[in-house]
Amino acid sequence: MDAGRYTDPTSYNEAITSDQSSEWNNVMLDELDSMKKNNVWDLVELPDGVKPVGSKWVFKTKLDQNGNIERFKTRLVAKGFTQKEGIDYEETFSPVSRKDSLRIVMALVAHFDLELH
Repeated sequence: MDAGRYTDPTSYNEAITSDQSSEWNNVMLDELDSMKKNNVWDLVELPDGVKPVGSKWVFKTKLDQNGNIERFKTRLVAKGFTQKEGIDYEETFSPVSRKDSLRIVMALVAHFDLELH
């Protein structure tokens, strides 16, 4: 099969008007449900003069080794590139792990005969 046969939607409108619109709709609802269950956001009043950060759906079709559709994935992401340093934010943080941290965890797993998943 041709691996390029399936093209992922690049917008919400493309997804809901595609042949797989019901599948895309289901995974979008699953994503929103997951965000709600995990308390990803708090609904707050927007202060005067503040512009909200937009969001966008990102779509991905996962294929099996034969090129057949295995599943559909989607994520709702913030358009953080619209923010301006000093106006919309002061600092940025990125969760990263160091090799030393991984080594410590692995040593503890080995020492206490644990299973690591």
